[in-house]
Amino acid sequence: MERTTTFAGDPNIGVFCRVLDDIAIIPPEAPDVFREAVRAALDVDLVETYVQGSSIIGSLLVGNRKGMVVSGLASGTEIAVLSEHREVMKLTGTMNAAGNVILTNDRFAIIHPEMEKEKAQEIGEFLGVEVLQKSLGGIKTVGMAGAATSNGVIVTPRSTEQEIVRIEEFCGVPVGTGTINMGTGLVGTGLLVNTRGYIAGAQTSGFELGRIEDVFGFLE
Repeated sequence: MERTTTFAGDPNIGVFCRVLDDIAIIPPEAPDVFREAVRAALDVDLVETYVQGSSIIGSLLVGNRKGMVVSGLASGTEIAVLSEHREVMKLTGTMNAAGNVILTNDRFAIIHPEMEKEKAQEIGEFLGVEVLQKSLGGIKTVGMAGAATSNGVIVTPRSTEQEIVRIEEFCGVPVGTGTINMGTGLVGTGLLVNTRGYIAGAQTSGFELGRIEDVFGFLE
């Protein structure tokens, strides 16, 4: 099975798609080859919509099996489509690019350290998870600095050993570092992963793919 793909030639596939374990949310113009690759690798149903009229779904939406948090600028029509699959929380205020500022799975959420604490706790209560507010390797846009499932978490190699230990203690699953697309530390920009599989941007090396498989437990 192919383990890499592009979105219309762009290897930053995590910017254009968000995977919530059993579903993948994609923009309507997603190419057929991208759709087929995502379905085959992740065994998901595809949900088509824009968010605030934009195709950068991965940057504007995040969630888990309980619900999804989406930019407060999403339209009523977009919210209606998403609401068919999860409960939806609109993230209002200046820090509303939910996919950029939140890294979450079914157990935890790591949230941008400068988000209002009350808002961060509201997100945690909505998603049914514990919340930790911190940066990853100095990167505050934690949603793009890592990727998470219920089986593991991969974060930017800029993360310190102390940070990794802290996150591992907090989330209760293995945590490792890795890169994507030939050395990009913003792992979330080029990786789509769930408990059944993964697919990475087309520039990702064999070594990087092996690291992803190791962290998320896909090695046989």
